[in-house]
Amino acid sequence: MSLVPLPRLIIEPLVRAALLEDLGLAGDITSASVIPADHRSRVVMAARQPGVIAGLDAAELAFTLVDPGIVMRRHLQDGDAVQPGDVVATIEGPSRGLLTGERTALNFLGHLSGIATVTAEIAAAISGTRASVACTRKTTPGLRALEKYAVRAGGGMNHRFALYDAVLIKDNHVAISGGVAEAVRRARAGVGHLVKIEVEVDRLDQLQEAMAVGADAVLLDNMTPDRLREAVAIVAGRATTEASGRVTPATAAAIAASGVDLISVGWLTHSAPVLDIGLDFVEAAAAAETGRKQVA
Repeated sequence: MSLVPLPRLIIEPLVRAALLEDLGLAGDITSASVIPADHRSRVVMAARQPGVIAGLDAAELAFTLVDPGIVMRRHLQDGDAVQPGDVVATIEGPSRGLLTGERTALNFLGHLSGIATVTAEIAAAISGTRASVACTRKTTPGLRALEKYAVRAGGGMNHRFALYDAVLIKDNHVAISGGVAEAVRRARAGVGHLVKIEVEVDRLDQLQEAMAVGADAVLLDNMTPDRLREAVAIVAGRATTEASGRVTPATAAAIAASGVDLISVGWLTHSAPVLDIGLDFVEAAAAAETGRKQVA
């Protein structure tokens, strides 16, 4: 499945907000006072550890929103694997703008690449099974679209994006409604015919009830691989099966071997370590078209 980029309309407000947070009311007072206004540089973004790249559009916007004269040439694309020393992109332009946008660009690129990297690790662990790895709504406030995109870049799938695009009846919904069947009945009466209904269960009797009322999907929460096999047998293809809880690269293969369709992992987005990517000065760039001498 090809990786479809996010529209600029979605990414730009997030990058702009991050830059405004960094620039405050006075701008980059360090670069403005230390770097001559007409100085130009060429820099490279390079990986310092192995992983999977995601977030290049956001990184590029962090530079070009600061100074439209900055040009970024990509050597890799989102979804590509990197090894230490691999050059991800070469960036050239006014030195002040490069230094001002550097941290915001690396924050987005490192964070999103970290998510893509751990997603790829889980995807590799369950390769050869029918299962796919999926993210959850456990995302950084305001960054959900980017973080879910990074999961896709790492070879994963997206769960629902928010509260509005699918019904997920969890334990508290069941408790307040008085049972699985009643919760599903109310949901079907309250949403449109295109909206899927998923029910979270942690016992097989709840699963039987969910199947009896025609749930579209079941979230099998914190079940052992043996219990998951029983659950998959009960469902018998009548609904999408999703396993969650205690998923790591070490446990994912056994969970996937149970026959579930999806494995959802919250920490992909809320706890993925940043992928270390650095910005390194290469040289002072060629003189501007005006012919002004550049400061070395």
